Formats: sequence, structure tokens, C-alpha cells
Amino acid sequence: MRVLIGVGCAVAITSLVSCSAGMDPAAPQRADAIDTESAGGEATPGVHPVRSELRLLDDEPTGFLKAVASTWETDFEIHTVPYAEIKAGGPPRDGIPPIDRPVFAAASEAPDYLVDEEPVLVVELGDEQRAYPLSILILHEIVNDVVGGEPVAVTYCPLCNTGLVFKRTVNGQVLRFGTTGLLRNSNLIMWDDATESWWQQATAEAIVGEFTGQFLELIPVQIVSWGAFRDTFEGGVVLTRDTGFVRSYDLPPYGGYDASLDIITEFSDGSLSPIERVVSIVIGDKSVAYPFTALEEIPIVHDRFEGRDLVIFYVGGTLSPFPKRPIFDIGMIGSVVAGGDSVEIDPSTVERRSVGATAVFEPFVDGERLTFIDRDGVITDRETSSAWNIFGEAVSGDLAGSRLTPILHGNHFWFAQQSFFPDTLLRTREELAGY
Repeated sequence: MRVLIGVGCAVAITSLVSCSAGMDPAAPQRADAIDTESAGGEATPGVHPVRSELRLLDDEPTGFLKAVASTWETDFEIHTVPYAEIKAGGPPRDGIPPIDRPVFAAASEAPDYLVDEEPVLVVELGDEQRAYPLSILILHEIVNDVVGGEPVAVTYCPLCNTGLVFKRTVNGQVLRFGTTGLLRNSNLIMWDDATESWWQQATAEAIVGEFTGQFLELIPVQIVSWGAFRDTFEGGVVLTRDTGFVRSYDLPPYGGYDASLDIITEFSDGSLSPIERVVSIVIGDKSVAYPFTALEEIPIVHDRFEGRDLVIFYVGGTLSPFPKRPIFDIGMIGSVVAGGDSVEIDPSTVERRSVGATAVFEPFVDGERLTFIDRDGVITDRETSSAWNIFGEAVSGDLAGSRLTPILHGNHFWFAQQSFFPDTLLRTREELAGY
């Protein structure tokens, strides 16, 4: 399925329909429950829903899952989602190979194939800042790394545009994550090397196996332009294409994907296109979303959600990671995914679309609440007229050097947000204009 998405999305549409239709909140439950303590205790406040109990389902793997079960050491008796929701993605386990030995270059000596507008996922931990180009993540989906001394999994599911980073330490054990080759609601399902439990990338939750009910701890990250990262973090580093695999990083699969699914209406209530990007914020068991199309018109938004003040910054210029190819050949797309690409295409004929970048912060410095405005394209606070960048740092003015506290957020496609957080409160452009 993944191989053919860039061709015309016909297979992707079939997969999305079947995954979405499989959701059944009223699915049968077994009487035995995992208590909160054994399931990992309370989740980090403001990050995940807190469950008072966790009930297991009583269905068993059927169809293709039953056929492949013997190749896994997973405890299939423990699961919290119906097996009917889990679909084959196409590649086998680690057929989309994670990067376990990432190689980086200094931002000041970055490869020249990185253009300023190239989208990168940025991780800041301790004194380290690292950028992971989406053109690489699309073809690997997981990077097992250590940043600022913290073992992390840098993940990206292209079908859902969910770029999330997790701490890899669970119950004192550092895990290595891989790709199962399976999808649920078109989202990446990961596996760990300790128990071969299966983890839902979009929710950070183990859904099958011994770790079922555990949540990985999320780390705030941003998807921004390479130029913004390079110019802000002189001591930062960027993931290189020295991955140990032969892949066509200049021509990743899923070409034009985020501009091709507008015809799909099965996954939207009509309020947004299913592939509209939204700023997704989840606090406890509540979630809210802000459409990129609204933020393009209103680039700074103040809001209060679940008792927390927040401010959203939107800056244009960052490109979509899905460049549209001038030709769509099944053999070529298959070659790109499997490794190698003998087709030569003039880069100037590949369409690149700008989608912008976002950030979400608490609008406070030293306890003082700030009010931000867009002043001739510069993020500025009213109180001191200091100028700020997309990373929440004051770059000039009285507050120069100050940093805002980031709030966990994602830039999910709307259909993915709806699939995993169906009760999401959607802020409309009219509402945002009134803030």
C-alpha cells in the first residue's frame, strides 16, 4: 500500500477507508483489567489521557495477522484495540528500515543538498540541538538516537504527517524501536526489541503485547525550515544521508500526497479537508486543533485550553515533504521505496509547495504574561516590543535571550487527528479572528 500512494492514492484510499471504518468504541471487553500501576501509572500531566483502568479485548488475530503471528514473540493475548483495525502496510517488519546509527554534520558544514526551505524535525535536549530532514525520515520513519544524553526515538509517519519524538526508556530499560509494517488508521505501528510489543505512533501507547497500556514520554519538537534551524543554532547538527542504506532521498515516495487527498470525504465531517494540517494539542483526555489555513491568515493566536494559556506562532516558507513528481510510474515508486532509483528527473520539474511551520508556547517570561502580535512579519510582544523567532526565543529588545516554555503539539493531518482523538475541539478561522 505504501509503495503505491504516490502513484494515484487509489490503494491509500482503500486502506484509509478500511482502517477508519474498523473503529468501534463499543467493542467487547474482557472482565480482567490491568490496574493503573501495572500499566505504567499516571501519565505525564498534559501529555496523555490518565486511565483509571485498562481493559483487554477478547478477540484474536485473524486473517493475515494470524498468518504472521508465529514470526513474532509478541504476547497477542494482551491488546486494547480490535485486531480488525490493524492492516498490512505493505513492507514486512523493518522493511522500512529504522536508522540505528545516525550520522550528523555540523549545521555550519551541512550538505549542499539542503535548501533553506527544506522541512526538518527539530529536537532540543540538554545542550544539543539536532535537525532531522523529513526527506530522510519519510524513508525510514524511525531514528533511534541519543540527544543530550537521553535515548530517544525520532519518528515520522508520512501517511498521517505525525512527527513525534519519544523517550526510549521504559521501566528503566532502553528500547530500540522498529517498524512493524502494520498500520492502524493509516498510522505507523512500531515494535520494541525487549518484548516485541506493538506501539501506536500517534498516541505513544502500546496497544499489543506485554507493554500494553504503557505510554512513551513525549518530547516537545517542531517541524520548521532548515534555514531557520541553521541560522538559530550555530552549534546544532543535522542528520545526513549516510544512513547505511541506498535510498533516493531527493525523490521520496508519496509525491504530492498532501495535495491529492482532497477528493476523499469519508474522513471528514465537512469542516476541513482530511489532509489539512492542524496544530494538535492534547491535554489530559481533551484535545484541540487549529487549521493551518486559518493560521496562514492569523499567524499569531492566543488561546486558553484546559486551564492553560498558550500562544501559537505560524511562519510561512517551510516546504511540504511531498514534492510532486512530473511522472508517476509504479516501477519507479517501488524502486524508490525498496532502494535505488535509476530514473533521472530534472529537479526543476518537481513541484515544491510551501506549507509553513508552527510552534506553541506558554506566553510567560518570569511570571509575566506577554501578548504577541505580528508586526510587519516579525513576532513581537506588546509589553517590551522585543522580537521573537519560531523557536520561542527573543532575538532583540529588552527580553533578548529569553525563551518561552514549549507546549507539546503536533502538525497532524486532520483525518489522523479525528481518527485518534475523535472528540477534538476544532477552532475555526472565525473564532481565531476574535482572539
